[in-house]
Amino acid sequence: AFGTNQEDYASYIMNSIIRWGDPVSAALEDGELLVQQTKNSDRTPLVSVLLEGPPNSGKTALAAKISEDSQFPFIKICSPDKMIGHSEIAKCQAIKKIFEDAYKSQLSCVVVDDIERLLDYVPIGPRFSNMVLQALLVLLKKPPPKGRKLLIIGTTSRKDVLQEMEMLDAFSTTIHIPNISKVEQLMEAFELLGSFNEKERAMIAKALQGQRLGIGIKKLLMLIEMAAQMDPDYRVRKFVSLLQEEGALVSDKFVAI
Repeated sequence: AFGTNQEDYASYIMNSIIRWGDPVSAALEDGELLVQQTKNSDRTPLVSVLLEGPPNSGKTALAAKISEDSQFPFIKICSPDKMIGHSEIAKCQAIKKIFEDAYKSQLSCVVVDDIERLLDYVPIGPRFSNMVLQALLVLLKKPPPKGRKLLIIGTTSRKDVLQEMEMLDAFSTTIHIPNISKVEQLMEAFELLGSFNEKERAMIAKALQGQRLGIGIKKLLMLIEMAAQMDPDYRVRKFVSLLQEEGALVSDKFVAI
C-alpha cells in the first residue's frame, strides 16, 4: 500500500550520481552511516540530516540516492512540485499524511526536498508560510511510535534562512554539498560523463589553468549538453564562454584557445 515510487527516483537520479570529487563520496558515506544508525540503534529511533549547499549542486539526487540505497520498506519524497496550488492547510495535511504513513512501517525514510520552496519562502519581504514551518518543526522532532524507526533527509539551498527560522536545530546533523571548485574536479566529471575527447579536455584544462570555479554539477551537465550541439571545432570555445556567462569563473583571466 505504501512502499516506494520508482518513477520518483528515475526523475531525481536521471543522470546517476557523478562522483567528481571527495565531497560527493564523503556525503554518500555519511549518508550510509546515518542509514545504519537508523537500522541498528535503539537509542535513536529518529535520525534526521540536512543536505545543504548552493543551487544545482545535486542535493536532491544525493538525498534520493541515500534513501534508495537504504532499501527501507517505506520511502517517500515530500516535494514542492507535488503540492503546486495547495493552500497552506492542504499542504500541511499532505506533509502530515506522509509522516503518518511512515510511522506505520518498521523502517521508513522521508526525503523533505527543497524546504524553502515548501515554506513558500521569497526573499522580498521576506515572506513564508508560518503554518507549514510550524508543522515541519513538529514533525522533524516527533519520534516515531515504539518499535518504529525513521530517517528524515532534508535538502535546502538557503541554510541561512533555515537558521533564522530555528529549523537547523531540528536536524540531528548537517552535510554541506559544495559546487565544483577546482579544474581537477571538472576534469574528473568530464571523464565520468564521457564528455569531450582527450584533446578537448586538455584544451579546456589549459584555458582554465589556475582558475577557481564555482559551478554545480546540475548546471555543468546543462552547459556540457549545450556545447555538445556545436560544431566539434567550436565546442571547447563555446563551453568556456558558457562558463564565463554563468559566472562560474572567479576571474575572467584565462588562456586564449
